[in-house]
Amino acid sequence: MASESANSEGAELGHYLRARRTQTSPGHVGLTIGTGIRRTPGLRREELATLAGISIDYYVRLERGKETRPSPAVLEALARALHMDDQESQHLRELAARAARYAPEPPPAPSRAVRPHLKLLLDSLRPNPAYVISRSMDVLAWNPGGLALYAGLDDWPAKHRNLARYLFLHPAARDLFTDWDRQITSCVARLRAIAGTASDAPDLTNLVGELLLKSPEFAGLWERYEVTGRKPAQKTFRHPRVGTLTLTSQSLQVEGTPGQRIGVYTAEPGSPDHDALLLLDLAAPDPGHAPPAPASEPRAADR
Repeated sequence: MASESANSEGAELGHYLRARRTQTSPGHVGLTIGTGIRRTPGLRREELATLAGISIDYYVRLERGKETRPSPAVLEALARALHMDDQESQHLRELAARAARYAPEPPPAPSRAVRPHLKLLLDSLRPNPAYVISRSMDVLAWNPGGLALYAGLDDWPAKHRNLARYLFLHPAARDLFTDWDRQITSCVARLRAIAGTASDAPDLTNLVGELLLKSPEFAGLWERYEVTGRKPAQKTFRHPRVGTLTLTSQSLQVEGTPGQRIGVYTAEPGSPDHDALLLLDLAAPDPGHAPPAPASEPRAADR
């Protein structure tokens, strides 16, 4: 069983190397392109092996998942040859560690339960939209603006609310984001980074499998195998309820609950964007207060 797992992890390492190689142009790494027709997208295997200073046979074994213990020096040479940034290099090292079985077994899927004090925290952040999200981008808890900001997300049942699913499958998402193409690219890169080191986790495999089947855009980006982490960023929303607003996003790790993060959007107080947040918060239904149940009819004996 351990052998099968190691082969699977080696295949993931090879898949990542192949994806990065085929997306790296010869010109980008300083190679002169001849006049002949190149049938290989990106670099050829022998070109990458030469740039990294390793044998072509060894590199082929790496890419095919048959070699699972590359040394740190080999990994550094491959990262340098492929012009990987810090996040991409770190992901390469993590995949290699798992392929070599140096890394511990992945933990079980994180808890979906949100502690009561976090819900109080979300409420205290109003009118700033805020929510608690899982590592697979399930929306686990939210304040009114946190749900209303993603126009139409409240159309879905609570268990179905997931930001990756929303971006690719909800019809309102393309209109909501002014840079939808960049948003989906970043979303897939984050999921790729997580799934690469927790490849058997059900919460991730179920989501990825669904999106591969239902979204050609997701399938194309998934195959590219780009990885990145979360960064504070500004996002512009064309919201159907409050108009266009630009907000700064921040993601914070929840202490004591691995895999959960708090997402918050803010705007400068007194700015038009902040005024829009106030309107959004006021107009949104409050998830913490359900409407009162209708009074029951009096029984005949009580009349």
